[in-house]
Amino acid sequence: MVKRRSLLFFLSCFLILFILPQPLFAKGPSIQAKAAALIDVQSGRVLYEKNGNERLPIASLTKIMTAIVAIEEGNLEDKVKVGKNAVGVEGSSIYLRQNEEMRLEDLLYGLMLRSGNDAAVAIAEHIGGSVDGFVYLMNEKAEFLGLTNTHFMNPHGLDHPDHYSTAHDLALLTAYALKNPIFKKIVATKIKNVPMPGEEWDRKWINKNKMLRLYPGADGIKTGYTKIANRCLASSATREGRQLATIVLHDGNDWNDSMRLLDYGFQEYQNVEVIPEHYTLDEVFRGKNFTLETMRSSVYPLQEGELGKVTSKVVWNEENLKKGFAPSGYLHLFLGKELIDQVPLRIAQKNDDLKTKKEKQPSFLDKWGIVLQSLIREVS
Repeated sequence: MVKRRSLLFFLSCFLILFILPQPLFAKGPSIQAKAAALIDVQSGRVLYEKNGNERLPIASLTKIMTAIVAIEEGNLEDKVKVGKNAVGVEGSSIYLRQNEEMRLEDLLYGLMLRSGNDAAVAIAEHIGGSVDGFVYLMNEKAEFLGLTNTHFMNPHGLDHPDHYSTAHDLALLTAYALKNPIFKKIVATKIKNVPMPGEEWDRKWINKNKMLRLYPGADGIKTGYTKIANRCLASSATREGRQLATIVLHDGNDWNDSMRLLDYGFQEYQNVEVIPEHYTLDEVFRGKNFTLETMRSSVYPLQEGELGKVTSKVVWNEENLKKGFAPSGYLHLFLGKELIDQVPLRIAQKNDDLKTKKEKQPSFLDKWGIVLQSLIREVS
């Protein structure tokens, strides 16, 4: 009886380990955050989530939206006159004086490096005409970006029952904002000196974001805290040309959790050239043979187990095809059922070298094999 049970146990283990489907994705790091998200900035792929769609107070991570709206809607050289509503706002401050004037760009540094709530109000009144007018622009931008679980009531993030977002929405917003070179430069700045009107010395602002000093490659983004929201942190880092960003909400261990998430993203995902530029493929459309050529490459962050799950489909642009314009169509790339890219296609030139060139190009499977081998070498 004992031998029979041992045999059954062995067979069960064999089925679990070698026959039943195995999960392709690592679970991700164990973190304390109530909600979190990790995103690849360039592709916009969310690599990890924990309670990603739970609406929560977000404290000063609000200022990511404040900054990007101000950058896009305002003139950085504008002199902003500080009104009475901006002076003495509750919470963190850069200690603005009523009626003093400061360039919009300098105010943005005070907003993002020192989390100045007074700077947030001064910016809002300058760009939106009033705080309410600016908040309207913030919510309009959130709708444009598809942030369906986000709503703003102020430009600074002080607690309000109708002021909330999610880790997922903030990750999308952060990836969008980091593609703006002005925003990217501001949040990566460690120290900024700004003139102080009527004084011989400058204001000296040291960035509150300790990630810039703690984590190799860190280049942003924003700290946040209120009693209700608890500690919140948006972080980013770039390594070998890859930029990742993390969001952690209501997290008493925000620095360490953010570093764990970034480590996970850099270790578990690799940028893979799914298809190269000038890759040619033969297709038939309405009874005619065409040789199409990709107009650019497609690079996407993938885990090792995902390489063989990418599929493609040609979608024609019939109007352009008739007129001889490019693109003649798009190569839609899918990871499972998810559309990950739309690579423009054009009619390849017909010449004697075309067939030879095409024969030399690696197939999808060849490319995946090469990448898989390189990943295995790196791990070993």
